[in-house]
Amino acid sequence: MPVTAELIHPCGPVLDAKAAERAREIVADTVWSETLAAGWPALAPVFGASTYLASLARRAPRMLDRVMAADPAERLETILADTAAVAELEVDAATVALRKLKAELHLLTALADLGGVWDLDQVTSALTRFADAAVAASLHVAAKAELAAGRLTRLGEGEEGPVPGWFCIAMGKQGAFELNYSSDIDVSVFFEPERLPLAEGVESQAFAVRLTHRLSDLMQAKTADGYVFRMDLRLRPDPSSTPPAVPVPAALEYYESVGQNWERAAFIKARPCAGDLAAATAFLSELGPFVWRRNLDFAAIADIHSIKRQIHAHKVDERVSAKGVDLKLGRGGIREIEFYVQTQQLILGGRNPALRSRRTLDALQALTEAGHVEPQTCAELADAYRTLRAVEHRIQMLADEQTHRLPEADGERRRVAALAGYSRLQSFDAAITRILKAVNARYGELFPEEEPLSSRFGSLVFTGVDDDPETLATLSRMGFSNPGRVSQTIRNWHHGHIPATRTERGRELFTRLAPRLLEAAQATGAPDPAFNRFSDFFSRLSSGVQLQSLFLAQPKLFELVVQVMAFAPRLAATLARRPAAIDAMLDTAFFQPIEIAEDREVMARAVSRAEGFEAVMDVVRRVHREQAFRVGVQVMSGAASAEIAGRAFADLADVCIEALAPAALAETERLGGAFAGDAAVVALGKCGSREMSAGSDLDLMTLYRGASATEASAVKGWDASTFYGRFTQRLIAALSTQTAEGGLYEVDMQLRPSGTKGPVAVSATAFDAYYQGEAETWELLALTRARVVWATSEAFARQAQGAIEAALRRPQDRARTAADVRDMRELLERERPPKGDWDLKLSPGGLVDIEFAAQFLQLAHAHEGGPLKPNTAEALAAFDAAGLAPAQPLQALQGAWRLQQDLTQLLKVALDEGADPSEEPKAFRALLARAGGARDLKALRGKLAAARLAARPAYEALVQP
Repeated sequence: MPVTAELIHPCGPVLDAKAAERAREIVADTVWSETLAAGWPALAPVFGASTYLASLARRAPRMLDRVMAADPAERLETILADTAAVAELEVDAATVALRKLKAELHLLTALADLGGVWDLDQVTSALTRFADAAVAASLHVAAKAELAAGRLTRLGEGEEGPVPGWFCIAMGKQGAFELNYSSDIDVSVFFEPERLPLAEGVESQAFAVRLTHRLSDLMQAKTADGYVFRMDLRLRPDPSSTPPAVPVPAALEYYESVGQNWERAAFIKARPCAGDLAAATAFLSELGPFVWRRNLDFAAIADIHSIKRQIHAHKVDERVSAKGVDLKLGRGGIREIEFYVQTQQLILGGRNPALRSRRTLDALQALTEAGHVEPQTCAELADAYRTLRAVEHRIQMLADEQTHRLPEADGERRRVAALAGYSRLQSFDAAITRILKAVNARYGELFPEEEPLSSRFGSLVFTGVDDDPETLATLSRMGFSNPGRVSQTIRNWHHGHIPATRTERGRELFTRLAPRLLEAAQATGAPDPAFNRFSDFFSRLSSGVQLQSLFLAQPKLFELVVQVMAFAPRLAATLARRPAAIDAMLDTAFFQPIEIAEDREVMARAVSRAEGFEAVMDVVRRVHREQAFRVGVQVMSGAASAEIAGRAFADLADVCIEALAPAALAETERLGGAFAGDAAVVALGKCGSREMSAGSDLDLMTLYRGASATEASAVKGWDASTFYGRFTQRLIAALSTQTAEGGLYEVDMQLRPSGTKGPVAVSATAFDAYYQGEAETWELLALTRARVVWATSEAFARQAQGAIEAALRRPQDRARTAADVRDMRELLERERPPKGDWDLKLSPGGLVDIEFAAQFLQLAHAHEGGPLKPNTAEALAAFDAAGLAPAQPLQALQGAWRLQQDLTQLLKVALDEGADPSEEPKAFRALLARAGGARDLKALRGKLAAARLAARPAYEALVQP
């Protein structure tokens, strides 16, 4: 019978003759037979290219001679028999023996492969059979050690294996008899707790894990003799949260409830490997309906398609290069051929058992014979698969590394080319490139009508237990700073770790949503905060089917939500804290202007169900958060102008005060007793003028009137000042205290008469007296924006508003008022200069200039019956219409006001105080430009500068004696 030395042929050119000769000399120092001499022409190219194979020969010349002098098939059977015999050894002896047998198996397989003696099937079969034998022998050795330690009561026999109830399932390429040269082995370990023959007091889970660790240590621990196989135990249910050995009942429950289609695909190749083979067979049989479904609805088929669609199918003219390419995971690689086959197996195999082969090429042929794949496509893919697998082996033979990537360096890649039979690197690279392009093109033809689940940046694959290298590269290109964390998060979601993806339908929808989420996050220019905040929100959803369906049906809405996540941390926090807030977006009226009557109705309905002061505070905060979210999203989307948004924010504040003031009054009466009198809450500042923005505080004043000068509260005998002072304090607390539902507003009472030196509540009499004689100009300016928000009676509301108007309509010294206004503005410029070009409030020609001008005009003309309008824009328009001031400066101020208010609303929703928009992502700069009616940020800067340039002299022209 011919021996190896007579059968093998040179695989290619001798790339490094000196290295080959050094190996020959070292071998010859120990043994140099006629057999070795006869086989040397075929050995020289191998040792000239592969440092690993040369090292095996140098370390064990007699092993090389033994391999060369034997029939390859017979030598393989001897190695396998010797491996099975290792089961009788103790741990230390078994550790050495297995590694020496692996070295001989590697040398034999490489020479038979490179020498043209074995084809791909024979090579992968030899590697797989050895892996099976090594696992079985190691399990016996490990079980004997557990028996000796007293944790087992007996060893099993025959099909039940050494530990009855405990078994290994070979997955992946081992399961399919397709192991590559330096492959890990994918093994899933399961056990039946009640069948383990355990000693008393030994817990089944702990034992199963211990035995699994003993087995893996025997296989993969690196010693002076190397290792046997690296064992990957992660193809078990939810490996991030389960132990390495999983009870059978838990595994079955997992696969039946949250098993994914990629896991179904993984079990196509699964088979019993070691341990209790009868139990393993029964387990796989019970899992059969999970893997092979006879009836698949449209959504399930689409989700299977997604396994394929996550890989980017490249255009014909896109660059593909052999240099550095990953032959397994890269475009046009081995995985694409496997996915091409497995996705069709999952769809069609439920009704046709002939399509259920574990082996890729057998399954491809079966699909062709069944009419699902064209014969030409089958031939192309089969040839490509064989070639790519052969080259993959040669890459791994260089240094016994589990890599599938062709070297970047030409010199190293030339070694692979030589082992593959190429004397010219250029020809090798061209051949690989042609194959990769052809495979990727065929891959793109599968399910062509389906939406892609990849990205224009590359593949987005979230199947399996490992981060996909191409996907990590895609995420990096998309701008994510930690691609691994993003990939892990999405794979956890696919595993059903959150309520939104706990159902099969939820996971099917998320498969489609995931790439859109990543694309939308990338489009914001701030992918990290967009993804992180979306993650906070998405993980808190109680269910996800309805919302994910909405996002898929309305991509513009989804993009807006992701923009909110990227640019509006306050709104994003609202969603994360209360995901139900997004339910309002399902309503078609969500983007319609918000009317105060609607706010009042929502608030009244919520407050009516609250019992007690603190409960009312919490309810008001919830309603406020949801309504403020709606206004903020309208600002972000451009649906709400500054005028609409400012009024909506102020109306919301009004409604909160209307709800909390009666509650604060009731609490005060509970503590001090009833009081005969009236009170009113007056809003000033931005709330008074209805120009609020996100995060605005409240400037408030409380006015009161007792029924008589000697009135006292019924229980504590508080006078009017004390009673309404306590009421005001409770109202402030109700509006500003942080509760379990968060906060509402910062409240400022300094605009009341006497500021912080006076009482917190002001009597109507004191108010009249103060503004008649003591009030300074700045206080009168502030009073122009005052309006009554709430009162205990309509009559007192009218009285309070009348008192405000009376104070404003008293004659003023125009010259003195103008001088005071100019002095105040100059003081502000000295003490609080603008913080930059985007300080819309304090910059010359900014909001303060315009407010001062509007307020001055009202004070100057009020005694003559001139307009009194709390809102700045309305005041300027009223003076323009009445002709009480020159039209040109008024119109300049109105234009500058509208522009800067539009920008303020968006900036307040999105950015922290003082942030520079020019340093924000491009997408946000575009939003800001749109808000300002400009084509881009540069144009907006010019428009803003021109508006301010016109507004400053307009202010100076109007604020005159």
